[in-house]
Amino acid sequence: MKNKKDLSVMLREAGILFAITLIAGLVLGLVYELTKEPIRIQQEKAVQEACGAVFQSAASFEKMEYTPEPILAEELAGNGVKIGSVYRALSSEGDLLGYVVESASSEGYAGRIVLYLGVAVDGTLNDISILEIAETPGLGMEAQDLLVPQFHNKNVDAFIYTKTGATADYEIDAISGATKTTRAITNAVNGGLKVAHVLLGGGDESE
Repeated sequence: MKNKKDLSVMLREAGILFAITLIAGLVLGLVYELTKEPIRIQQEKAVQEACGAVFQSAASFEKMEYTPEPILAEELAGNGVKIGSVYRALSSEGDLLGYVVESASSEGYAGRIVLYLGVAVDGTLNDISILEIAETPGLGMEAQDLLVPQFHNKNVDAFIYTKTGATADYEIDAISGATKTTRAITNAVNGGLKVAHVLLGGGDESE
C-alpha cells in the first residue's frame, strides 16, 4: 500500500515538474518570437550605420554572397582573421563604388574584435568602424580614438604597425601598452583589404 502511495506521489510530482517545464518552454518560445524581429531590425540598423560610416558617399549597400577561397581563408586564419559579411557599396544610380567588408580578429587582448572597412573601386580604404571590442580600458579600448583615424583615406596594399612613430601611409602608430590590440586590428584591416582587392580584381587569392 505504501509503495502505491509513494508511486502516486512520484507521478504527481513528475507531472507537476513536466507542466512547469512545458510552461517555461512555451513562455521562452513566446518571448523569443516577440523579440526576434526587433533584435533583427536593430542588428540590421547597426550594420547599415557601420556601412555608412566607412562609405559615406554610397547611397545603399547590397549584401553579396562571398566566401574566400581555401588558400586565402587559410592565410587569414593564420593571422587570426575571419571574414564575415560583404556588401557592395552603390551610388544612387546603382553604380558600384566599392565594397564594405566585415573582418574579425580572434587575437585581441580580451578576445574578438569585429570591424567594418570600406574600400573604394580605386583601392582606397575610406575608413574603418569597430563594431565589437572589449579590450582593457585606457589601453586597447582607446583604439577607436587612436587607431581608427590612422586608417582614414589610405591607398596601400597592407599596413604594418610600429612602436617608433608612423612615417609612411602604410604604417600605423601602435597604442602604447596595447600592442596586441594594435596587431589584431591591423591584421583584421589587412584581411579585409585583401578580400576587397580580390573583389576589385587587383589581388590574387592564391598569393
